[in-house]
Amino acid sequence: MKQKRSRQVSVLAAALAAALAVAGASTVAQAQPLDTGGMTFRDFAVSDNGASFYRGDPMAAGGPNQVSSKVLGIDANQGFARIQFGSIRIDINIPLGWQATEDWERGVAYSSDKRYRLIVWRVDFAFEGVKDAEHYAATKSGSIQARRPSVKAQARKLPDGTFLIVYENVPPVQGDQERRVVFDLVRQNPSNAKEGVLITLGVPTSDAARGLRLLALLNQSMSITW
Repeated sequence: MKQKRSRQVSVLAAALAAALAVAGASTVAQAQPLDTGGMTFRDFAVSDNGASFYRGDPMAAGGPNQVSSKVLGIDANQGFARIQFGSIRIDINIPLGWQATEDWERGVAYSSDKRYRLIVWRVDFAFEGVKDAEHYAATKSGSIQARRPSVKAQARKLPDGTFLIVYENVPPVQGDQERRVVFDLVRQNPSNAKEGVLITLGVPTSDAARGLRLLALLNQSMSITW
């Protein structure tokens, strides 16, 4: 068990070194951009021609207002569906074989085995008590570590102005087989520093490197109506 855990930590460390090469000593420092590493949505997809997005899931998380999200198109060759989260005015590519739902404040997507779980949120920084995306990233990473000392959080500013927070050693919930890594990617409205969008992607620790690649794909594909 100890050897397996060490291998998982090594894989994560290598992935973070590639994606978060720090160029400075500040808490939120300049880093390398997110990189797909040559991976595509096909690496995360199930070839079902988009059937999963039209199939309801009675076990899906969410409240009574949870509804299936609109499918704008299917690209079977590239392995993704173009999904519209209408309630938050965001379009994004999701791997085939996943499902996508939303309510009034967020969009949710997850793999068929629920090992990969994605949430896309609108963020009102003023409501959160912070002034902008940088302040939000620093505050959230610090507060998570204060509430859960076993969780290690790192926040980095990326060259495109987004902020990446990586949470390691996140406890599993019901149905998970191992501890998890959670990535937060915060994007600020270029016209209004008080508004932003947050992508939260959680994956098993053993899939941390793949999770970073998927986060890069999601980020590249996202279209926001501010």
